[in-house]
Amino acid sequence: MTPPLLVWIIDDDIVSLFATRYGIEQWNSSCNVVDFDSAEIALKMLSDNLETGDEIPDIILLDLVMPKMTGWEFLDKFEAIKGCSKKTDIYILSAFTNAKDREKARKNPLIKGYIEKPVSKLALDDVLV
Repeated sequence: MTPPLLVWIIDDDIVSLFATRYGIEQWNSSCNVVDFDSAEIALKMLSDNLETGDEIPDIILLDLVMPKMTGWEFLDKFEAIKGCSKKTDIYILSAFTNAKDREKARKNPLIKGYIEKPVSKLALDDVLV
C-alpha cells in the first residue's frame, strides 16, 4: 500500500492556507497536509526532519510574496539543503500579479509548476496525482 502524500502549504495568508488545505482534503482525504504561515518555520522543520530522519514533504505549495522570507528566498535556501530537491516537488501558489514572477517561476528548475489562487479542483488534479 502506497503511503499518503505529504503536502506542505507555505503561505502567510491565513485565508489562503485554509482554502488550500480544505481543497486538498476534499480532493483526497488521505493526503497528510501540514501548513505553515512562515517560510522560515517551514525551512527549519525541513532541516530538522532531514536531521532526524523524519518524513519530508512529497509536495510543497509555496507562496512567493511573504514577509521576512519570500518564496524566492525559501527556494534559494531549499536548494542548498542536500537531499531535498530530488524528493520534493515544489509548486508555486500565487495570484501572479507580476508577469516577471511567472516567467522566473517557469525558468526555475526547482519549480515543477504553479497553481493560481484560489486553488481549484482542476489545478489539484494536475498536482496531487
